[in-house]
Amino acid sequence: MKGDRVEIVVDAGDTTRTYEVVASRAGRRVETAVRRGVVEVSEVTRSGTVVRTARFMANRVLALVEQPIPREDGSERSHEKAGHTGRPLGDDPET
Repeated sequence: MKGDRVEIVVDAGDTTRTYEVVASRAGRRVETAVRRGVVEVSEVTRSGTVVRTARFMANRVLALVEQPIPREDGSERSHEKAGHTGRPLGDDPET
């Protein structure tokens, strides 16, 4: 979905560098894959066509942070209907 974002922190020798891949248009999403020692982060259209890809050596990647936008499809509301309140287990609602 537009706004999905993945941040990649890479070891660049004496410092670190941060890269960002963002779903720039409506209907696009960001996908990550680790294959054969390479981390690939791709922006993909609805039909599955790859728009752009960032590739990093897996042994240099320090962090991979996926930051999806909140969905409005009602999935949060369906949990509430099933009796889930969104509070962590053991939380006392009285306090």
